[in-house]
Amino acid sequence: MGFDEEWAQLRSEAAQRLDTSMRLNQLPADQGGGGGGGSGKLVSSAAAKTAAANTIQTELMPSTQTAGKHAAESTNGAASEFSGWATGSALKKMQTTWEGQVKTLMGRLGKERDGLRQTNVTLSGVDTDRGGQIRKVPSGLDDIKS
Repeated sequence: MGFDEEWAQLRSEAAQRLDTSMRLNQLPADQGGGGGGGSGKLVSSAAAKTAAANTIQTELMPSTQTAGKHAAESTNGAASEFSGWATGSALKKMQTTWEGQVKTLMGRLGKERDGLRQTNVTLSGVDTDRGGQIRKVPSGLDDIKS
């Protein structure tokens, strides 16, 4: 076998391997895996969202803030003890980074809480709006008097 023939064979084998590695693993349509089959309704629990938002507000945010302050106090104390050493300045830099991370986490928790609450308002508004639109649809029976 010459170089050109061997090269063509290797390219062909590589192309076959590439084709099989790019396939998605999925079940055939008759065995599921395609979604659907549900009721076609959006199922949303306002109570569950409210409970999650309240847990973020009353448990996660205060605990995160407390843990952040505790670490800050400990690190500041250690940084003071090592002032004048490279360790002291490194601890101070680490503390600044930590405070930024706690602040970012608190912001994310607040956004999640607000998002959960806003979703309840939005979905309630959509339900009210759709109900109003349905009630407005004229019926041929509207003009019939008994």
